Amino acid sequence: PAIRICDGYSMTARVTMSRGAPLVFALLLACFSPFADTFALSGVALNRPMGCARTRISASRCFMKDSAAGEHIVDPLAVAGKANVEMRQKVEKMLREVQNFVCKSVEEVDGLAKFRRDEWTREDGGGGVSAVLAGGKVWEKAGVNLAVVHGTMPVEALYAANDKLIGDETVNLKPGEKVPFFACGLSSVMHPRNPHCPTMHFNYRYFEAANGLWWFGGGTDITPVYVDKEDMKHFHGVYNRVCDKHDPAFYPKFKKWADDYFVIKHRGETRGLGGIFFDDLADRNPEKIFDFARECAMAVPEAYLPIIKKHRDDPFTEEQKRWQLLRRGRYVEFNLVYDRGTIFGLQTGLGRVESMLMTLPELASWEYDHHPAPGSPEAEIMDCFRKPRDWV
Repeated sequence: PAIRICDGYSMTARVTMSRGAPLVFALLLACFSPFADTFALSGVALNRPMGCARTRISASRCFMKDSAAGEHIVDPLAVAGKANVEMRQKVEKMLREVQNFVCKSVEEVDGLAKFRRDEWTREDGGGGVSAVLAGGKVWEKAGVNLAVVHGTMPVEALYAANDKLIGDETVNLKPGEKVPFFACGLSSVMHPRNPHCPTMHFNYRYFEAANGLWWFGGGTDITPVYVDKEDMKHFHGVYNRVCDKHDPAFYPKFKKWADDYFVIKHRGETRGLGGIFFDDLADRNPEKIFDFARECAMAVPEAYLPIIKKHRDDPFTEEQKRWQLLRRGRYVEFNLVYDRGTIFGLQTGLGRVESMLMTLPELASWEYDHHPAPGSPEAEIMDCFRKPRDWV
């Protein structure tokens, strides 16, 4: 039978029965865990209980097509009428707009390369659009990846995605129980050619699960290899202004969260010079958090691209390029050693490797026991990495 499940974003559905199916624990960790640099694992399947109803949707405007069938698979939350369909549509629409806006803005600054878009689907519900730029004039590599996925997962995976739920009696979920979920997110990383141009990463996401659980997460952070205090004042100033517009407590709280998370523990240094990071945000009206997340995401070009324009034509030496590659090695170390989503996906083999490793730079290097010369620009930024500071 046909089921009308939403208006505006035009989706209709028919219900079919499916016996079991393979399972996707990694998707949550690698795409939507609070700590995911790696985003949009495609080709990962989610287990569903035997005999569980599976709903497919044909849609005129939603992108999650089921390959040749041209259909969608709807999660149990939507079928049970427990989904915030309006918010889902708003988040997906907003993140698609951000993806297009960021890609267009970056292409204009690069002046040479264009983003290659790769639409992918997941057998048990959802899909995404990976946009990757390579071989540009300004950027060696940049990616802006969108994923909208749904299905069921073990309750243990839910706790891994939001550890605040552990021990919360109001959640009322049993060990081993399969939990329906929906997750939508956009993640990006950009690696420029010029050592004076910083790498930038952002991720914004929305999550729903059983028993009315929902939350937003996200953030934007910057990783230069040389300190330019005016650049950092500009970057942090943009997000300080955006945060203050919504809640004066946001910027200091989310700035510290970024400083505390992006730490390469075995090196005793941060990956970059921070930004903002937040997760499990559900302490106020979801419309207000949506507005905050949208403004943060749309602020990426304003915060980042003026810095790129300022430095893209700066002259640099072979030694400065060498230092950039060494710092990229640190970026790789963090992503492969500490990013929980990357670790889980690689260890289990459940993830799509190309999507997981999109965040890594094309070129990086390691040198034995390297130490920058005292008093050098390289030593200056190392001090910043070891002692996070305020920029605004």
